[in-house]
Amino acid sequence: MEINKIHHGDALTVLKTMPDESVNCCVTSPPYWCLRDYGIEGQLGIEKIPEEYVSKMVEIFREVRRVLRDDGTLWLNLGDSYNNVTPGCRDPSRWPKQSRNNHKTNKNICNNLKIKDLVGVPWLVAFALRADGWYLRSDIIWHKPNPMPESVTDRPTKAHEYIFLMSKSQKYYYNNDAIREQHAEPERGKGEPEKNNWSVDCKRGSHETVRLYNPAGRNKRTVWTVATQPFKDAHFATFPLELIRPCILAGCPEGGIVLDPFMGAGTTAQVCLENDRNFRGIELNSKYIEIAEKRIKHLREQGKLFNGGHINVS
Repeated sequence: MEINKIHHGDALTVLKTMPDESVNCCVTSPPYWCLRDYGIEGQLGIEKIPEEYVSKMVEIFREVRRVLRDDGTLWLNLGDSYNNVTPGCRDPSRWPKQSRNNHKTNKNICNNLKIKDLVGVPWLVAFALRADGWYLRSDIIWHKPNPMPESVTDRPTKAHEYIFLMSKSQKYYYNNDAIREQHAEPERGKGEPEKNNWSVDCKRGSHETVRLYNPAGRNKRTVWTVATQPFKDAHFATFPLELIRPCILAGCPEGGIVLDPFMGAGTTAQVCLENDRNFRGIELNSKYIEIAEKRIKHLREQGKLFNGGHINVS
């Protein structure tokens, strides 16, 4: 199957046409449950109950697992929702950009939940995927320093989402050196600066403490602070480039293939082509495919893509 191509169609249907073990990793952000209705027949996310949504996610990502190499990983970005809350509706006078594409869903009330309950959809999906055979390796918190304002007064404003790192096998490709962080700065006047940059590791079966220091940086932490980014041509659910860059750099070697079965506006494609990776994308909404094609073409014309990257659409 051709690389650097966005296939127009339903994720599950297109995935079934892909060969076994043909991609290195999957980086994606599916439509969240009961948040927005994009008016596309067959879309994911408007199921009446979360259990139906979870069941569909398991079916889709079972196919993803099939097309992954045995050493492949899945990086799954998901947000949550509340029971009996009308989502996707913004005040156009305060947030005109977010409101111009007001994909409002119908209220879904889950009878097995109390009114105003947080549903916990990301964890329902994560546990269901784990039960279906995935290894659940890490829950990463996407901390948003600029979250969407909420008019709530009886709970904190939501300022985070989840990225779940999952693997197909117990051992898998993960390039931790590609995403190392800067060491924390030593506190002024406390201890020796170099020692404050060391991490501590206790040897098994002994009381000996071994101090480890990597000048390239410390191991990536599980809280990623990344601001949301506006993208004028796309729906406002586009995830930021810097959010998925570590996923792609750590999860896919140079020249490898990244799968995104919910390609949207082409963020995964852009990061891949900027970093000497290839992609295979799937998108149900033809308008978003047009946006992705326009986006990549513009970057190519500016000379910002690795090796002049290209995109094909079918």
